[in-house]
Amino acid sequence: MERELARERTLLRRKVSVAAVLTVLVVVSSLPHMLGTGHHSFLPLWFTSPWTQLILTTPVLFWCGRDFFTGAVSAFRQHSADMNTLVAAGTGIAYLTSLFTTLFPQVLIAEGLPTDVYFETAAVILTLVLLGRLLEARARGQTSEAIRRLLQLQPPTARVLRNGQPVDVPVSMVVVGDLVQVRPGEKIPVDGEVSEGSSWVEESMLTGEPTPVAKAAGDAVIGASMNRSGSFTFRVSRVGGDTVLAQIVELVRQAQSSRTQVQRLADQVVGWFVPVVIALAIAAFVVWFLISGNAVLAMLFLVSVLVIACPCALGLATPTSIMVASGKGAENGLIFRSAEALETAGKLRTIVLDKTGTLTRGQPEVTDFERLSGGGLPAGTLLALTAALESRSEHPLAEAIVTYARSQLKESELPAVEGFEAVAGRGVQGSIGGQQVRVGTPRWFEELGIDTAALKPLVERLEAAACSVAAVVVDGRIEACFGVADPLKTSSEAAVAALRRLGLQVVMLSGDARRTAEVVAAQVGIERVIAEVRPADKSSVIRKLQEQGEGPVAMVGDGINDAPALAQADVGIAMGTGTDVAIAASDITLISGNLSGVPAAIELSRAAMANIRQNLFFAFAYNVAGIPLAAGLLFPLTGWLLSPMIAGGAMAFSSVSVVSNALRLRRFQPAPLPGVAN
Repeated sequence: MERELARERTLLRRKVSVAAVLTVLVVVSSLPHMLGTGHHSFLPLWFTSPWTQLILTTPVLFWCGRDFFTGAVSAFRQHSADMNTLVAAGTGIAYLTSLFTTLFPQVLIAEGLPTDVYFETAAVILTLVLLGRLLEARARGQTSEAIRRLLQLQPPTARVLRNGQPVDVPVSMVVVGDLVQVRPGEKIPVDGEVSEGSSWVEESMLTGEPTPVAKAAGDAVIGASMNRSGSFTFRVSRVGGDTVLAQIVELVRQAQSSRTQVQRLADQVVGWFVPVVIALAIAAFVVWFLISGNAVLAMLFLVSVLVIACPCALGLATPTSIMVASGKGAENGLIFRSAEALETAGKLRTIVLDKTGTLTRGQPEVTDFERLSGGGLPAGTLLALTAALESRSEHPLAEAIVTYARSQLKESELPAVEGFEAVAGRGVQGSIGGQQVRVGTPRWFEELGIDTAALKPLVERLEAAACSVAAVVVDGRIEACFGVADPLKTSSEAAVAALRRLGLQVVMLSGDARRTAEVVAAQVGIERVIAEVRPADKSSVIRKLQEQGEGPVAMVGDGINDAPALAQADVGIAMGTGTDVAIAASDITLISGNLSGVPAAIELSRAAMANIRQNLFFAFAYNVAGIPLAAGLLFPLTGWLLSPMIAGGAMAFSSVSVVSNALRLRRFQPAPLPGVAN
């Protein structure tokens, strides 16, 4: 699919290049006639001949612009009209009329009519519209990128036990029932159930949660997740398309393939403009035929209306604004992967925010360090003992505690640890200077028969604040406890407030327990919370919101588990600090990971769409103004027919107006959020 898309872009680029070169030659060739200098110019006579213009224009229409004519035929068969119809009608009529004039000039001369040709008009229109399509194609993202990155998460081989001996085999050869060994630091190849050993497994790539999960015999493991510490053996339960990773890949594929393309605003305008223009052209023919009885003269008026009505700048109206807005977005840390994303972002009604890594930093930190009243050790000693023990662990909570302890300690040297042991799902223990030190969950100490009554009020308070609790026990006595949480980003609260001011409904989506999720939501001012959602169900939540009429819906996330939801949403917004898969599946990427980029993207989208509407006005205004002249309004008084100068002037003014107006977007600045560094 990517190769086919690349071939299409290459062909379009080649057509634009050829059309541009030939069109420049046609315009230069027509300058003497357009300026009224006749043959008294520096250009040779053969170069300004209509025959030369015919030769140069023919490949522009019938090779470079072939798709417009086939598209117009297709629309006609469906009893509709679109941009292809307008371009094909205008350029086709201009070409055929010019061809007739070139072949049979004596017919017009006999009727006393001018022998004007419009080859340059047809060539310029097609070239500019082709350029617009190329700009749009370059901005369109590749929908298969997310799927490729997802598939790369799975390790290529698995260590399978065959006849009691470990053998590395391709993952494709692993079957249900195989026993697979996993060592520390390795990715788990497929889904299964632990049969021997224990470890801590980091499933954040699929679940989005930063805290590793303890795994022991009987626990399920997910393919593509990372084994942090310990070795274990698991029995394969799902392979191929049945694995969790494969299901996420399929969800992304379905969401991307089922997404409807946003209808171009230009097509909506053309939908009514084309029938009106055709009706006016036919009316001009009928009126002048009835008045003059001259079919050739009446036909010239019909042709003139169709030629002047075809707005060449229409091909630039949308892409130029998109290009400038995309560049301005990049300056503000916003990457739009497609024109559809830029257009739809301004129409959003609901914003769904993932919790971990989006509203929060995605990295646990110590928020509280509380010493119990009955403890006998100084704070510095407790921190040194805790840091020494936890430094031997690979658990993220341990890393957070060590980082905090080192920041509080003046000495860099930590005491030596003897007999270190990690108890899966409970904590760690060891001997330090003759003292037995344990750091772990309050439930572990209850199981060990240690009195935790004095700890319970602290645990309740910390858990109410969405913190994980790690208690410190020295020689059987509880000395202190740590509260570890995933802190909010500094931009989260202000960004949520900005989104609500923009008139959007803000929803928080999380796999956490409802109590924890509601605490975080309350801190940032979000009232609607959807909690306890499994990774595979996130896209279903987005689909349900869309079906309930709450769309267009945007999803903001950073994890691999968010990829299906990002693809399903009308606009997927990924944090630039997140995973490559989430970024690839999204429509907009916030490079800095700052949530303030979300309201900025919406503001930029609304400004860009307003600019595009203005461009469409300029693309049509000059041409529409010329229609009365083309229809012969002044012919009875002045004898004027549509001259090449009028058609050329309309094209020039409309194109300059469109480009100049699009450049105004360069002055766009998002509204600053109080207390947030943009």
